[in-house]
Amino acid sequence: MNCPSLEEGYEACRAETRHWAKTYYLGSLLMPPRKRRAIWAIYVWCRRTDELVDAPDAAALDPGQLHQRLNQWEERTRRLFAGEVQDAQDMALWDTLQRYPQDITPYLEMIAGQRMDINLKRYRTFAELERYCYRVAGTVGLMSQAVMGLDAAFYSAPWSRCPDPTNCAVALGIASQLTNILRDVGEDRERGRIYIPHEELTRFNYTEAQLMDGVINERWRALMRFQV
Repeated sequence: MNCPSLEEGYEACRAETRHWAKTYYLGSLLMPPRKRRAIWAIYVWCRRTDELVDAPDAAALDPGQLHQRLNQWEERTRRLFAGEVQDAQDMALWDTLQRYPQDITPYLEMIAGQRMDINLKRYRTFAELERYCYRVAGTVGLMSQAVMGLDAAFYSAPWSRCPDPTNCAVALGIASQLTNILRDVGEDRERGRIYIPHEELTRFNYTEAQLMDGVINERWRALMRFQV
């Protein structure tokens, strides 16, 4: 394999981010050039991880095959953190990790979150769902924080200083994932997945069968108001 150049790696990440996450890409353009490139590299790794389970070709694989995919990806990620790159996008992420050092744990947690998508199609409680959201999205907050360099002086408004930037970054990631879940109820239903916790469906006397049938009634509307 020809060794990719660093510029090729970052350009590949830029192009993928622009193609698959247009609004995310536009937001990244507000960042300093070096940091925006790092964010692109992280985004591409996260997207690749998600696609191992959610890409169209994954539907034809059984759980064992999907877990094998994730096993191979986890090993590749560990090797990447040790300095072994396999393609241009790996090169960009490796450089990002040198410029903005961070622990491998959030990356491994995200892979664990993809394993939950293989093993779990339903969630009993919000606590279970929150754990999933942390793994697949709260971890992105941790990865991004390493690049953005948030500290206790960071704030979004003069009256709203963030006392713990790490918790704020994780909370933002979890909130984004919860929003995605509400947006994608129909799409997830087609995949046989229900992310809204069973305890919350029960609270509003709305059944899984009704959700799978796409029933829209007052109970559903009340449930959605509660979710929002």
